[in-house]
Amino acid sequence: MQLIQHRDSPRYIRIHPDDNVAVVVNDQGVKKGSRFIDGLQATEFIPQCHKIALQDIAAGAPIKRYGHVIGSARQALPRGSWVQESHLQMPSAPPLDQLPLANAVPAQQPPLAGYTFEGYRNADGTVGTRNILGITTTVQCVTGVLNHAVKRIRQQLLPKYPNVDDVIALTHSYGCGVAINARDAFIPIRTVRNLARNPNLGGEALVIGLGCEKLQAEQVMHEGDPSVDLREPWLYRLQDSGSGFNEMIEQIMALAEARLEKLNRRRRETCPAAELVLGMQCGGSDAFSGITANPALGYASDLLVRAGATVMFSEVTEVRDAVYMLTSRAKSVEVAQQLIGEMQWYDEYLQRGAADRSANTTPGNKQGGLSNIVEKSLGSIIKSGSSAISGVLGPGERFTQKGLLYCATPASDFVCGTLQLAAGMNLHVFTTGRGTPYGLAMAPVVKVSTRTELAQRWPDLIDVDAGRIASGAISLEALGWELFHYYLDVASGRQKTWAEQHQLHNDLTLFNPAPIT
Repeated sequence: MQLIQHRDSPRYIRIHPDDNVAVVVNDQGVKKGSRFIDGLQATEFIPQCHKIALQDIAAGAPIKRYGHVIGSARQALPRGSWVQESHLQMPSAPPLDQLPLANAVPAQQPPLAGYTFEGYRNADGTVGTRNILGITTTVQCVTGVLNHAVKRIRQQLLPKYPNVDDVIALTHSYGCGVAINARDAFIPIRTVRNLARNPNLGGEALVIGLGCEKLQAEQVMHEGDPSVDLREPWLYRLQDSGSGFNEMIEQIMALAEARLEKLNRRRRETCPAAELVLGMQCGGSDAFSGITANPALGYASDLLVRAGATVMFSEVTEVRDAVYMLTSRAKSVEVAQQLIGEMQWYDEYLQRGAADRSANTTPGNKQGGLSNIVEKSLGSIIKSGSSAISGVLGPGERFTQKGLLYCATPASDFVCGTLQLAAGMNLHVFTTGRGTPYGLAMAPVVKVSTRTELAQRWPDLIDVDAGRIASGAISLEALGWELFHYYLDVASGRQKTWAEQHQLHNDLTLFNPAPIT
């Protein structure tokens, strides 16, 4: 990465020597006529995060960023001009039958030993970073009653059990009025089931049902599953009530108190960093995402993998255009083919909906300098670091191995977060350039800004400022280590993220590609 810098002059960042565009760094952009230290002169005003042509680019010529083609020029673009979305013709997606398969598997890096955090050990061997009572549902119909009960539990019961962090309702819009036997119905069903098995719930999740719904409680909790405790009462159906609303609330509270007593006896213990399950995601992205925050996450990801941890990255449409960089890094041909299978499934899913991959990029992404999904993809996958990809999870599937995993999810922040929770994530990190108050109730969310301006404007929402890389205040490696240690502190409960402190929790949002009847 080449940073043209001088504190009082126009500055840009060029990622790769082959790039013919660079990204403007200055907070207020650069004015027409501004001259960079290397002699490049802006021919017009160019906003921060947006691209400037480093050389004359002929009509039809490739435009390169990250050393890869992100489009071809629709018109001649003079040196020093603003390269905008309308100037690019987006290339076709890489054909899935022509991808490299495990031909550039990274060598395993030396292990990192001795790093620990204070976590909650579970009966199935997993470790929680929080000690939460989760109450899940089989159908949307019970949400109002359950939310009322949770409010009462927090007010009347939770203060009696100080070692329990919270009680949360795992509500969703699935369960009835759906084609429960449809081809893709297994995705929301296994998601609901695996949410209740998240390590931060300590194996003590409860189920509240209605009684007549299509999704039955036995599909959410399975006998003999070591990740949930079914030895004591775990289910209440509202239709079993003989005395109406008040009895429903009392029954739910009684079930909850029995579980709270058990959770309250748990204590944190020293666990190796290998027990972390980190989910990574980006939202409200800008052109700095692939320059500052996501590369820092990638460096920290490599450290975690070296420490034996599990790290997940996701968002199918945000890797699809650079998937060739992933299939080559897969640890085996089988893993590469699993990646391709998830890409193919999603291509067909988009086709059924008469959509294409270009629908991903938002107005905010474009205002932040991302011209198309190709450019966005190249910046997104950087957070996966440089480790070999050891496995692939389908949507709603739970992890069973360590290392760097690709967890196939839509790019929607809320759906992706829900599916990573179902996969077993016990800690979340979220990068943003435009800004978002996103948070999750079931796992702590570390919010990383791509730009210092955002961190300064939202000091009580952003946990880590990665914009310091662009200003030269910190190196990529140093920030990677800072994140690594910050993860351990948050996992241990020594540090609470801003989202936790403000109790900013987005709804769980299931991915249901099956028909609604």
